[in-house]
Amino acid sequence: MAGANASFTSLLLISSLLLASHVSGLEVEYSSLPLVKGLSWKYYDSSCPKLESIIRSHLKKVFKENIGLAAALLRLQFHDCFVQGCDASLLLHGSTSGPTEQDAPPNLTLRPEGFEIINDLRQLVHDNCGSVVSCADITAIAARDSVFLSGGPDYNVPLGRRDGLTFATRDATLANLPAPSSNTSVLLDSLATKNLDATDLVALSGGHTIGLGHCAAFIERLYPTQDPTLEKTYAKDLKQVCPTQDSNDTTVLDIRSPNKFDNKYYVDLMNRQGLFTSDQDLYTDSRTKDIVTRFAVDEDLFFEEFVKSMVKMGQLSVLTGKQGEIRANCSVRNSDNIKLASVVDDDDESASEL
Repeated sequence: MAGANASFTSLLLISSLLLASHVSGLEVEYSSLPLVKGLSWKYYDSSCPKLESIIRSHLKKVFKENIGLAAALLRLQFHDCFVQGCDASLLLHGSTSGPTEQDAPPNLTLRPEGFEIINDLRQLVHDNCGSVVSCADITAIAARDSVFLSGGPDYNVPLGRRDGLTFATRDATLANLPAPSSNTSVLLDSLATKNLDATDLVALSGGHTIGLGHCAAFIERLYPTQDPTLEKTYAKDLKQVCPTQDSNDTTVLDIRSPNKFDNKYYVDLMNRQGLFTSDQDLYTDSRTKDIVTRFAVDEDLFFEEFVKSMVKMGQLSVLTGKQGEIRANCSVRNSDNIKLASVVDDDDESASEL
């Protein structure tokens, strides 16, 4: 895009003022971060010691073919955790009981390949260790590896989540996943209900440094009246991607390095090249503007805060201990799993013959 060549002037003018805030390296003592009861940094060390290497090895192959799927997996964890907690309820398919979270409008643009990859990982892990690892934990590890393998920070993930037995309603999904048209006030209020603050909001929004956005999510910024906060050349480029109000194409979220997890998303915001209102308003609102600026200047600082916020988000309303279950298929509750039921029936029949 021509917009990618827009001036870095605004960034350069203030960078000298912020050099003193530079954080060298990424030496974060993650083990000191608070954990929800039931989660542990070493949860599967005995029951599935190769868990993380199995997942990372498979995702390296996946991303070698299509690095764009890293964003798909990261988005899965966001959309799962913010609605009903990190319980893999988003992965459940529909049933006679009604539509699932996947059917709610905010989730209709989630890539099907993401769900398929999680189920593939579940199969690989269960083949190696048995049914001891939850789909919720696999999703969390996959999100972390998606960040790292696309250029972002590596970090430890606390584990021990269990899978939920129910999925959230359409209304609950809509209420907990603010629209891309939301302003910063709406976002701050929403995250506050989950004990996440302004720094968490800006850091987690940095996940938009990779991935795609659909025309429908930002079309109101182009038609009928162009959003004055959009940089003119960038707006012109977006109109080429989405020439009409009913366009259904996609474009990259970060025009500077769309497939690399870095801090260029914040540079985009400082140059008025944020794709969604929910992105650009972070640089307009006084409560978040300075945080955007600090992250744009200091990538290490962004990485450090992103990790802290991801660890916090990854513990939202988790199920642990004897709560929930460990699904044999991430898309189906064990009670609805016909294959699982047939195996149990066969075992019962065998036992009755003894």
